[in-house]
Formats: sequence, C-alpha cells, structure tokens
Amino acid sequence: MRRVFKTVDDHLVECSTLEKGCWAHLQNPTKEEIDGLNARFALDPTYLAAALDEEESARIEHDSDTGQTLIIVDIPCVESDGSGYMYSTIPLGILLVGDIIITVCTRDTPIINDFTEERIRNFWTFKRTRFILQLLHRNASRFLAYLKQIDKASMHVQEKLEKSSRNQELIQMMKLEKSLVFFSTSLKGNEMVMERMMRQDSILKRFPEDTELLEDVIIENKQAMEMCAIYRDIMSGTMDAFASIISNNLNITMKVLTILTFVTSVPTIIYSLWGMNVKVPFDTNPWGFWIVLFISIVAAILSFVILDRKKMLK
Repeated sequence: MRRVFKTVDDHLVECSTLEKGCWAHLQNPTKEEIDGLNARFALDPTYLAAALDEEESARIEHDSDTGQTLIIVDIPCVESDGSGYMYSTIPLGILLVGDIIITVCTRDTPIINDFTEERIRNFWTFKRTRFILQLLHRNASRFLAYLKQIDKASMHVQEKLEKSSRNQELIQMMKLEKSLVFFSTSLKGNEMVMERMMRQDSILKRFPEDTELLEDVIIENKQAMEMCAIYRDIMSGTMDAFASIISNNLNITMKVLTILTFVTSVPTIIYSLWGMNVKVPFDTNPWGFWIVLFISIVAAILSFVILDRKKMLK
C-alpha cells in the first residue's frame, strides 16, 4: 500500500501523485509498487528490499553519485501473545531521493500514524532533515513508552509469581526479558546511525535548529538504552531470585515428604513384624492389637522427637 502526503498551508494533505516536497509511505508494498519506484527514480534495487527485510540491521548508505540516501532504523512493535504481549522490533527504511522522502515498513506502526494524523508539531514534508529527525525522536519516545509498559507488565507477573510458581508466569517473564534483548540490540544500532549523522554533515544538510534536535534525539535514545539496561538487570536478577525460591520450595517439599516417609516407616516395620505367620508376642492377648498399635505410635513419636532434636525439621 502506498500513500503520498504533502504539507499545504501547514496542514498535511494526501495526494495521488509524487511531486516535489512530498512524502510517500509504503506499508508492505507490492512488487509492482516497488518496481515502479525503482524505475521512476533509478533507485538501487537493494534499498527498498533491505527496508522490507525484518532481519536488516540499522545503518546508513549514501550514494554520492546519485545523491540518494538510505537510512534504516529499528522501531518497536507490540503484538498480542495469548494472555500477554510480545515486544519486538522491525526495520523502518527512510529513503531520500531528490526532493522526495520515501518511508518503508512491513506493517502498520503508531510512529507513522502520529505523522499522518498530524499529532506532531512543526512538521512539514518539504523539510526533509527535520522530518527525519522528528521521526527518530518519535521512535526513541516510543521505545521509552514500551519500556515502561514492559516494566509494569513484569511487576504484574512478579506479583503473580509471589503467590504461585506456575510455568505460565515464568514463560511470561522469559518473553519480557527476550523483548528487552531485542530493544537493547536495536537501540544500539540506532545510536550508531545517529552518531554517524552527527559526524557526517554531507549525508543530511542540517541547520542550527536541526543540530539541536539531533542532539535531543541522541539523548532520548541514550535514555532509552539506560532504561533498557536497568530493566534487563532487574529482570535477570528477579528471574534468578525466583528460580532460587522455586528450587528452595522444591527442596522443602522433598524434605517434608522424606520426613513423613521416615516417620511412617517405623510403624510399618512394627506392623510387618507382627504380621508374620509365626508365633509373635501378644498373639493370644485380647488387647494385643491395641498394644501393638500403642507401640507403633510411641515409636513414631520417638522418631519424630529425635528428628526435631537434631534440627532436621527446620
């Protein structure tokens, strides 16, 4: 699907044709749409293909001969996964061709929707550098928002784990930890892209206010990286703590079962001895059954007392 936008009188208007100062967004485009753009702008065929590859890493490519620039950054996404949510990242391609900006993504993303629905202030399609920096700033803010959601979700799962040690909660914690790994890797890749943009002015023409915005983007991205690292450490420590607690609870359970087995084995031995088909004490005594029962109970109590004195019950 291809949509074309242009700023007219400070408002975003959807157009039907590509013209100077336009922004074209491709969401999971068809082969015909890709081939049409490649042919019209003489694009490197690997540019759009790279942006649609979900395993593509963040990077910048600039062709000084044609003046075309490809910027790929990772953006966060969230999907429903049974009883919880799974967070991951996908690449977003930003292609600069002449006076036109082309963005490419494999799926619908709230970052692009914020621009198409005019929720971004001071946004103009013809100001390419500012538009790209605004995209990157919105992306870093979205990372921060999702990181806060992950932290809240982990706290909710921890509360459940404190009451029960089911596999479901442990699996949810593992998924959240996996999400943080994806975020950490993507944020590091985005940081390399921003640092290169800061170092090389030839890639993007910047004005003084653009440099300030780029610095804000870098700061926002670093803040997201620090939050991600903190949450990863906390979640890793929490997982280790709960693993130790579960192991300790299992040891306690096995200890109780072993003690019960030992205590009940003493009366079992006594009953086995009196159950032999030979002459045994009290076999002719009318109170023999109760005497043997009393002896077995006393023996069980004595074994329990011995275990308690040896502090094996604590």
